[in-house]
Amino acid sequence: MITSWFVPGRIEVLGKHTDYAGGRSLLAAADVGITFHARALSEPIVRITSRAVDDTVTLPLAIDQDVPRGHWAGYPAAVVSRLVANFPDAVSGAHITVDATLPLASGMSSSSAMIVGLARSLFDLSGIEDHPAFTSHIRTPEDLAMYLACVENGMSFGELAGHRGVGTFGGSEDHTAMLCAEADALVQYRFCPTLREAIIPFPADYSFVVAVSGVLAEKTGSAMELYNRAALSTSEIVRRWNRATGRKDVWLADAVRAGGDAHDQLRSLTSPDAYLRGRLEQFISESEDFVPRASAALAAGRISEFGRIIDTSQRWSEEGLGNQVPETVHLQRSARSLGAAAASAFGAGFGGSVWALVKTRDAEAFAAQWLADYQRSFPVPGQRATTLITRPGGRAHRIS
Repeated sequence: MITSWFVPGRIEVLGKHTDYAGGRSLLAAADVGITFHARALSEPIVRITSRAVDDTVTLPLAIDQDVPRGHWAGYPAAVVSRLVANFPDAVSGAHITVDATLPLASGMSSSSAMIVGLARSLFDLSGIEDHPAFTSHIRTPEDLAMYLACVENGMSFGELAGHRGVGTFGGSEDHTAMLCAEADALVQYRFCPTLREAIIPFPADYSFVVAVSGVLAEKTGSAMELYNRAALSTSEIVRRWNRATGRKDVWLADAVRAGGDAHDQLRSLTSPDAYLRGRLEQFISESEDFVPRASAALAAGRISEFGRIIDTSQRWSEEGLGNQVPETVHLQRSARSLGAAAASAFGAGFGGSVWALVKTRDAEAFAAQWLADYQRSFPVPGQRATTLITRPGGRAHRIS
């Protein structure tokens, strides 16, 4: 048996580090991504050949995997071990070849695309979607996105017990964009649980230009520690909130939406810690204000207002979330100065990419000018920098 899948990269228009705390995001799928060609093997192994990194790894059909920390094979290992744990004796051997048009470690979530594509390939080859444990837990694309996020972060999903994941405490934003996106539109979601709130038509005469900074947005090593700091800080705020109020909230969004003087209480509880206070303000602004206002502005064709909201989100990302580097800050400012209607860094941060909203007819010239400006200012990462042009694409799908 053979199967093939295309999984797009995602563009986080808004929603910086909000999803894992129950917040909102505004998302699109790109028209570049990762392609997976899989065939069944009679051996109890999964062999993955990645043409993007010119490497092959072979993993046993086992819960425990021996993969060096920080190696790209950690993502396939997380998938194989979790599926074996959740669907015992159901996972078939496979050889999966991976090709990418999506820049790796660019902030467009090639890591989550790897999780989604490998899982979908193994589902097909193994018939897992007919397994009782699957059908009793996963009924919608949003359910599947949440489950695959749990494969990545190691958390349990209902009775499908968790495993170690890849070591990052992320949410399901990336997986949701890849599995639930709409062509020529943005989708607005809130998370924990995952609920679609709106579909916003994308302006017909605009495109995204994405600048990949050349500063790798890897969730490994010291970058993993910085990423997890941003994630775990929301849990610390909730812990303080529950201790002070006697509530039993799980997600920061639940505390923020508690009503009354909840915002003032939360600010008081975080005021002794400058990072926690900034993180709280960034979350409230991004999730409760910027995302819905930006969606409304774009839906109404108020492009200038949309751009101003995005600028404010970018500043909160720099000052409250603290996940930007000089290169991505420069790219955002440069895009606006060169005439982009809106621009923002996106993804986990600490490197990665910046998107710019520009007229489609000007996209190629803008991309060249933007890249040249960046290379003059940052010549070393500029040598690795690239640009791509995309409109919102469709969700992951089988291909012939």
